[in-house]
Amino acid sequence: MTTGTSEPTFGRILALDLGKRRIGLALSDPLRITAQGIDTLTRVRVREDLETLARLAEERGVTEFLFGEPLHMSGDESRQSTYTHEFAERLGARTRMPVRFWDERWTSVEAGRVLRDSGISIEKRARAVDRLSAVILLESYLDYLRYQIEEVSE
Repeated sequence: MTTGTSEPTFGRILALDLGKRRIGLALSDPLRITAQGIDTLTRVRVREDLETLARLAEERGVTEFLFGEPLHMSGDESRQSTYTHEFAERLGARTRMPVRFWDERWTSVEAGRVLRDSGISIEKRARAVDRLSAVILLESYLDYLRYQIEEVSE
């Protein structure tokens, strides 16, 4: 599902791992090759969160938002899906930028595994998992975009 007014093929993508207390964030480079985690946003109120994200998008030259699609392992929508779609629609309307959704079922699991394997403390892991989940989400989407480009050029 996509909302927004245009369909950019270049420009920065801001990936969001939306949670009730925090939003993990990752940003692509303008050519959409790499993903880099940026500071996790601690939630305040929806209106303030939307303003913070809109300001961040403007400052960083974002042209598209990518939200993790919170699905059950069966592929069915979760309770969080409705909330995520409502929040995403409000952000898209506020910024007039496209919003996309990408399956996030394994991102938190993978982020937890990577952080556990890194040997950092449990406390630091808890703070880093949202950001790393957003990075993994964005990397997966960027890989998909590269695959689409390769398919077209063959």
